[in-house]
Amino acid sequence: MNHLTADDLRDRLPGAARAWLDRALDEAAAHPGAHGPISVWELRLAEAGRRCGPEHATAARALILAAARPDPDALARVYHQGTAEERLAVLRALAGLVPGPDALPLVEDALRTNDTRLLAAAVGPYAARHLDPHGWRHAVLKCLFTGVPVDAIADLDRRARGDAELARMLRDYAAERTAAGRAVPDDLRRVLALTEEGDQ
Repeated sequence: MNHLTADDLRDRLPGAARAWLDRALDEAAAHPGAHGPISVWELRLAEAGRRCGPEHATAARALILAAARPDPDALARVYHQGTAEERLAVLRALAGLVPGPDALPLVEDALRTNDTRLLAAAVGPYAARHLDPHGWRHAVLKCLFTGVPVDAIADLDRRARGDAELARMLRDYAAERTAAGRAVPDDLRRVLALTEEGDQ
């Protein structure tokens, strides 16, 4: 649902919403920069839920962001001023919009929350590409703490393989849970097994 093409989404929308989406995408592509204190595409992001319905708003926001091609400063403004839904759209769009590490502060902010949807989006391809080893290990632990499935962590197999420090952190966490009489999550065992693959 989050990766629909514009044509796919149009096919799912009623007429008025379809017309709104077409106008929003045209505006975003034609006027990507700021006009006054806020860009027109930012207003459309905020309207997406009302115009397209909650079931299609995420896909609509992703398409608007792709058309607008905002720079990291604009993305940061949308993220910090937006709703949780708008923050989610920004996090999911980062890998396709920001080639370098300039948007890492947004990922780091999301990793400090306990909103599991934001956490899952924060550990996507952009984080896999740009988070340093220390930050990435703590992101893995945060997912385990909060119950975010490790399947959400992009490039997990490659980054975890042979990571002795991550293995130590996972064993410490497993020991804490065992001492407290709590079960060790299957996902923790899975990531721990990945860390050991490079040692064979």
